[in-house]
Amino acid sequence: MNRPLCQLAPSQHSFTQLLSSTRRGARLARLLSVTQLRPWGAPQDLTERAECVVAELAANAVLHGFLPGRSFRLTLAFDASAGCLRVDVTDARGDRWPVTRPASGAPETLPADGRGLSLVAALADHWETLPYLPSGKTVRAELTAPSRE
Repeated sequence: MNRPLCQLAPSQHSFTQLLSSTRRGARLARLLSVTQLRPWGAPQDLTERAECVVAELAANAVLHGFLPGRSFRLTLAFDASAGCLRVDVTDARGDRWPVTRPASGAPETLPADGRGLSLVAALADHWETLPYLPSGKTVRAELTAPSRE
């Protein structure tokens, strides 16, 4: 479900890391995201959703965005006052953009793969794919913490 984009304040926390385009690199991306979000004071719900989103996007970068000798980049930007997190995963394959498959039919008739972005869409408030010049792409997901009223 796409909601309005959150606006990150200039005083946000940020983290960027290049990771090897391997399963180990994807796993490390997930672990690093949790390691960064906890000291920043991110709510538990937001951290858990972000962990799943990072895992899916990093796995996709490794599986579909791999080019020999090229890494992928994980960037997290968190604005604690707004409760907004932006996750960017950038890979080298600008020629292969993600495609979502409709989740129609019974679970036993769904394909075994291709459901990761449906999970990202369910957990994130908004996600999109942006070109990363000269030849890559960035998949961005934005998550917000539930308001405490």
